[in-house]
Amino acid sequence: MRTRVTVLGAGFGGLELTTILSEAFGETLDLVLIDKADAFIFGFSKLDVMFGRRRPAEVRHAYRDIVKPGVRFLQSMVRSIDPVSRRVETDHGAFESDVLVVALGADMDPAATPGLVEGGNEFYSVAGAEALRDVLPRFERGAAIIGVTSKTFKCPPAPSEAALLLHDYLTAHGRRAATDISVVIPFGTPIPPSPETSQAILAAFAERGIRFIKDRLVSALDPDRKVAVLSDGTEMPCDLFLGVPVHRVPAVVVESGLAADAYGWVPVNKQTLETRFPGVYAVGDVNGVGTPKAGVFAEGAARVVAAAIIAQLRGGPSPAPYDGKGSCYVEFGHGHVGRVDVDFLSGPKPTGVFQEPSEALVAEKGLFRTTRLKKWFGHKTA
Repeated sequence: MRTRVTVLGAGFGGLELTTILSEAFGETLDLVLIDKADAFIFGFSKLDVMFGRRRPAEVRHAYRDIVKPGVRFLQSMVRSIDPVSRRVETDHGAFESDVLVVALGADMDPAATPGLVEGGNEFYSVAGAEALRDVLPRFERGAAIIGVTSKTFKCPPAPSEAALLLHDYLTAHGRRAATDISVVIPFGTPIPPSPETSQAILAAFAERGIRFIKDRLVSALDPDRKVAVLSDGTEMPCDLFLGVPVHRVPAVVVESGLAADAYGWVPVNKQTLETRFPGVYAVGDVNGVGTPKAGVFAEGAARVVAAAIIAQLRGGPSPAPYDGKGSCYVEFGHGHVGRVDVDFLSGPKPTGVFQEPSEALVAEKGLFRTTRLKKWFGHKTA
């Protein structure tokens, strides 16, 4: 009987895991990859869509293109998870597995911030980024705020990137002099593990006249008065709000008992990514391992879990523990990209090494995209 592996979620973690296992076992493994969406989109592509650098269709990579030995992709909603029996109920039936990997990411809840749905915009979903393609051309003057609404959120550099790219966009359209840009973020610096990266971002803000408001969240919007209310009670004028919505654990994961509540990310063994339930792993944004919620960290975690599954099925030593390392590209505007290489788990505290923005890193970021598409989908679409 073939070993049954069920992977919930086809983001960075799910795609990397299934690719490695397919290469290792081929048709001798019964692997089901389940996701509610029909296509994969790199998180950084949402900024490309939002600012009109790419069309929505260009950044979608259809899961139907996955043709890998031993892998079945199913587009379906996950309705329930039983981590004890490793049984999953979906809209297309039930799946029982010997190994279950939960990689369902983090859900976003714009309605958790009063006024955001009625009077703001969010750029962390595909739909939100697409909607902003139509909103931004109508913003001609006034105050723009890029604001974070919860302490935990995906891709910590993204708010800073959005501000710098918004500056470029408004400048190109002759509207920058009539607008103000502010960034509200719950950290003391833009990228806490890397002082050099933070200093470079703050210098770019200062050069472009972008205001940085640290250690605060946007707790509400008042569309009628056109103000944003911050977590300390202060108010800011706001004619355009680009929000990072509240992030939460997917409800089906909370209901399964894997997570304690909507904001209690799934506890895992930091070295193996295994949950308290034998044979059940949590990879990527859904877990509470202590790394940022970003695709590159989900990818690294997936490699550890894949190695553990391979060792279990073939016999052999356990893999090296998860190291919490990853590299993030940072858009600085003006056609330049920087990079920060961060290490969250190896030492007593997180550290980061900064590479200065350059056109060479723009090309490297493009290669990051194409190599993964080649590996996961078997093509070189950019």
